[in-house]
Amino acid sequence: MIDRIWRGQSALYVLLLPLSWLYGVITAMIRLSYRLGWRKQWKAPVPVVVVGNLTAGGNGKTPVVIWLVEQLQARGLRVGVVSRGYGGKSAHYPLVLDAHTRAEQAGDEPVLIFQRTGAPVAVAPKRVDAVKALLAQSAVDIIVTDDGLQHYALARDIEIVVVDGVRRFGNGWWLPAGPMRERAARLKQVDAVIVNGGEAQGDEIPMQLQPSQFVNLVDGQKVDAGTFSGAVAMAGIGHPPRFFATLENMGIKLAQRIVFADHQPYQQNQLVALTPHAEPLLMTEKDAVKCRAFAHKNWWFLPVDAVMPEPQASALLSHVMQQVTSHNRPS
Repeated sequence: MIDRIWRGQSALYVLLLPLSWLYGVITAMIRLSYRLGWRKQWKAPVPVVVVGNLTAGGNGKTPVVIWLVEQLQARGLRVGVVSRGYGGKSAHYPLVLDAHTRAEQAGDEPVLIFQRTGAPVAVAPKRVDAVKALLAQSAVDIIVTDDGLQHYALARDIEIVVVDGVRRFGNGWWLPAGPMRERAARLKQVDAVIVNGGEAQGDEIPMQLQPSQFVNLVDGQKVDAGTFSGAVAMAGIGHPPRFFATLENMGIKLAQRIVFADHQPYQQNQLVALTPHAEPLLMTEKDAVKCRAFAHKNWWFLPVDAVMPEPQASALLSHVMQQVTSHNRPS
């Protein structure tokens, strides 16, 4: 129902408008308080790049973070990542991830980023605390923050917004009547807008999520899509239909599509019950980090990579590299 409301397919959003107006006033006042200096921002000693969004959930932000980290690492930079760690419950914060950190502690997205990139990752409800913890333990040249566009307590040098190119901004209203955290006019103030799918507009950078081979959760075996027949697909991400559509575009005929809440923790019996006849169970990489410890041989995940046109991608990376050079230049 909420998805229909946010897409403008239901007039019920009118009932939520008073809450949306309140949300809009509060968020505007918070941002104004930092702009006027009533609240102080903390400035890190290294450049900070925020990869965030204007709408709630499922825009493809984490693949962009992974792409950016890997691209900067390939250029010789030591990159650190910070996150709110949504969905995780740690006994203490800030939490700096290591090889034994579980998704239940740090959240699924930080664990995924850590496993994919090998970059140092820290999580905390206050991203300033996460940055300080990371800098205390690791020598980094630049910090990438996964989400946090609206977390103004942390000063940033570059802002990148990821937009779902198909859903865009829905009905355009603030939460909860619509999907907006900030109004679309905010895009005029950021350094780059990356559009996941659909059609990019103006100076927006088009992006596609490119799937690779499926990976078995138990032994790491890699296979192509043609291996599967009568598979069951599950997704606990911000926008599950995108994952199901990807599988179908790869030629996989799905016997069933199971939708879970974003960031939902899983239990072994819960997932085993989805495939009573040991059918292939296909999931996202974000789901996989939460159930590797109790995985079965018929469970597979599909890694995806953000792909962008070379001229625009290179221009964005050059802009980021310039910030590092400026920070390192003697004053």
